[in-house]
Amino acid sequence: MSSSASSVVVSTTAESSGPPFRAAPQAGSLKGSEILRIASEIRARLAAGEKICNLTVGDFDPRQFRIPKLLEDGTVEAIRRGETNYPPGIGMPVLREAVCRFYENGLGLSYPLESVLITTGSRPGVYGTYRTVVGEGERVVYGVPSWNNNYYSHMVGAEAVQIECGAADAFLPTRERLEPVIRGARMLALNSPLNPTGTAFTAESLGAICDLVLEENARRSATEGPLYVLYDHVYWQLTFGGVEHVNPVSLRPEMAPYTFLIDGISKAFAATGMRVGWVLGPAPAIKVMENVLTHVGTWAPRAEQVATARLLDDTAAIATFRESLIAGVQQRLQLLYSAIQDFKAAGHAVDATEPMGAIYLSARFNLRGRVARNGAKLASWDDVRKWLLEEAGMAVVPFDAFGSSTDEGWFRLSVGAVSVADIEGALPRLRAGLESLT
Repeated sequence: MSSSASSVVVSTTAESSGPPFRAAPQAGSLKGSEILRIASEIRARLAAGEKICNLTVGDFDPRQFRIPKLLEDGTVEAIRRGETNYPPGIGMPVLREAVCRFYENGLGLSYPLESVLITTGSRPGVYGTYRTVVGEGERVVYGVPSWNNNYYSHMVGAEAVQIECGAADAFLPTRERLEPVIRGARMLALNSPLNPTGTAFTAESLGAICDLVLEENARRSATEGPLYVLYDHVYWQLTFGGVEHVNPVSLRPEMAPYTFLIDGISKAFAATGMRVGWVLGPAPAIKVMENVLTHVGTWAPRAEQVATARLLDDTAAIATFRESLIAGVQQRLQLLYSAIQDFKAAGHAVDATEPMGAIYLSARFNLRGRVARNGAKLASWDDVRKWLLEEAGMAVVPFDAFGSSTDEGWFRLSVGAVSVADIEGALPRLRAGLESLT
């Protein structure tokens, strides 16, 4: 390079001179994820060498939970065969066909190929459903705590109608709670097993909600348009303790024209970073969603799609993997649940709901107003979160990060990225910390 060539130093910091940045109104008013903010803080502390039982992230640590060997080998083999170019926007035919077979074998649902859209993980499926179904100013109804419905409602300009759900109803909405607000809504967003609580709908409770949706749609005129249901069941293969997963279409086949099922390999196969998900729904809507998401570029990597198709057709490999994964997740959740129940029995202001599914435990640390050993008063739920981190080395996420506004002190504990030893090391510190509070 010529030494006489001049260089331009570009400064884009907040202190640089020049016109202020102007964000588009919808983007500039969008808040960042509180969950990811807390997780980022914990990652920085772990990188600095702190010993923390990290219960914040809805993820799997490969040191604790590996992906299926069949998926790993299949991806490598597909790359070596040259499966590295763009896949079709709607997804590889081999995977879409495998998803159809997987749902028929696993859930008894028979979907045509044109009702299946492959996405880059499950998140674009949720966003794609919002963007395809909900117009600006139209109402979306969902229970809280819940994952990201507030953000998606904001991004599409929807009117968000939140229903505060408590432990008595497993933190899930009921028909009775939905009846006063469902009239005129465009979409009802449901999730089971639920992130952040790890609780799940029963056939009775979900069936009653489906009946409400069907009654509402029977009432509506063609010009008014239907009420749709977004049903995120990405954790459906992770249920335990006798819990049977249910979905709207299996319970009420008449729900098929109104239901979008969101799913993928992220949680069921500990493959969060491989980014393969799918949406099943009414074929005309799936075509519109394909058009929307193709412009965003949310197709899953080609090699991973091919490998996932191979995995979904191997029922024996899936059964073996699920048995191991569920055993590991349940062991960790049960360890936390039993310990918290012991602390409750000892008179401490804590509680937990019995694990039903997913990788989450709902734990209550009703410690606001208490005084720590250093004299600091726990005046807010964020103070309680920070006290748990400093006193017990336990990193957790409060339910207000999931839209909840109650004063009951519930937190999400996620076990996919911790070992049994991590939990066993934190529990004595938690007990000592609780005993020190005044």
